[in-house]
Amino acid sequence: MKSVRDFKYYRSLKITLHALYGIFVVIAFVPTALSQASQAALASQAHSRNSARADIRTIPALFISDIHFDPFHDPAKAQELVAAPVTQWRSILSAPPSSNQQQTFADLQRSCNARGVDTPYILLDSSLQAMRSRQPDAKFMTVSGDLIAHAFSCRYTTLVLNSAPGDYEAFVLKTLSFVVDELRSSFPGIPIYIALGNNDTSCGDYQLDAGSSFLAQAGQIITEGLTPSQQQQALKDFGEYGNFSITMSGPMHGTEFISFNDLFLSSRYSTCAGKHDFIAARRELFWLEQVLADARRRGQKVWFMGHIPPGIDPYTTIAKLKNICGEQAPVKFLSSDKLSDLLVEYADVVRLGIFAHTHMDEMRLLNSESKGLQSTADHRVAIKMVPSISPVNGNNPSFIVARVNPSSAMLQNYKVIAASNQTGIDATWSVEYDYAQTYHETEFSPSAVKELIEEFKTDRSAKTAVSEAYIRNYFAGDLSSALTPFWPQYVCALEDHTAKEYSACVCIGAR
Repeated sequence: MKSVRDFKYYRSLKITLHALYGIFVVIAFVPTALSQASQAALASQAHSRNSARADIRTIPALFISDIHFDPFHDPAKAQELVAAPVTQWRSILSAPPSSNQQQTFADLQRSCNARGVDTPYILLDSSLQAMRSRQPDAKFMTVSGDLIAHAFSCRYTTLVLNSAPGDYEAFVLKTLSFVVDELRSSFPGIPIYIALGNNDTSCGDYQLDAGSSFLAQAGQIITEGLTPSQQQQALKDFGEYGNFSITMSGPMHGTEFISFNDLFLSSRYSTCAGKHDFIAARRELFWLEQVLADARRRGQKVWFMGHIPPGIDPYTTIAKLKNICGEQAPVKFLSSDKLSDLLVEYADVVRLGIFAHTHMDEMRLLNSESKGLQSTADHRVAIKMVPSISPVNGNNPSFIVARVNPSSAMLQNYKVIAASNQTGIDATWSVEYDYAQTYHETEFSPSAVKELIEEFKTDRSAKTAVSEAYIRNYFAGDLSSALTPFWPQYVCALEDHTAKEYSACVCIGAR
């Protein structure tokens, strides 16, 4: 991995030799320039020493997201999966594919207007094997939403004919249960903290009813495996909106983990009946503020995890040809800035925000500038956006192995592990990049992310090594340079999370 910052070394060496028997000889100051190879070797050794010291005080963890598991990848198995209990799914899915699998799956893709291929069982199994190989001693795992495939309801209704009312919800719950069981059986005994995504519903993408039977049953699946006291606490809140807040298990110290279902805050959200409803969003934001205030009062640190990130959606903004400098508003992921404002207000306790949804490897920063306050480290929240297992966007599947300081609750370092292909068949999983080695930061902190974003902003042509590294690692696969033409617009979205801030950033740069 190439260094993205210069290392400065002394270029002269003073050699003093003391002669035996009291003869004192001084050899004059000799200027010596270290070769580039020597500098690189020393830098590598220094990084290895720093990494070793960091590993002593950190614990291993896994961050995964956007699995988008597709049990319909072999359509001929659909009826068998419907009839079978979840405990038999693995043997059904791992059996040889039906003779016409490719043709029937292609027909299903066309019928449901699928934009790509999600995660079949063979890819799910390959990714879990890679996680066990890369982080066998993980102390906990985070799963930031979207466990089931896109266009799930279309796939089900196309392949499962004459189903009775409630059958679809039952099948969604079985699929969630299967995915969670696969995660837990691969890492028995460790806490797995899960958030729901916009696809993880029983009535369609971005559709969900608060206080529904689906949320009550999904809560049992999501919280199973936590300690009895943690599960009891989580289930008190989950059935209403799909949120929970629990104290993380040891060795994490004094850290509250908040899993937040931000679907209700999405600009695309509707009820199962297709109606707009803002009551659920207001109520769960009130719940969140109470939880954050309680964590602050108790001196707890906080990890916050949702699925849909706050701020600007630069991809959709660009794709829709929004004339930002002509007073057209950019597209936002959420319907308001209230979640961002709340997290910033409690930035003194929020150590990390984890989101996903875009399927890409990204970092972002929430700050207080939108509220007219001076933005300091105490008023910023570093956001790590986790790449996807699903290759639906043409990206290679990937996940994150992390090192976490259990005392400070800071994300110390992480590596992105990416597959060599999009199918999982005979795939090899290797390190795409190492955060600390690539960016030469000692931790993933608000200050470090702020520093990197400032470097990106001064490099509008994406010519520096630090920008090239981010662009290269943003999209795992052959389209790694796809971000380059839109670099300035993208960079503005990294910390300018309100429409006003984003427009100012884009348009000032354009002038």
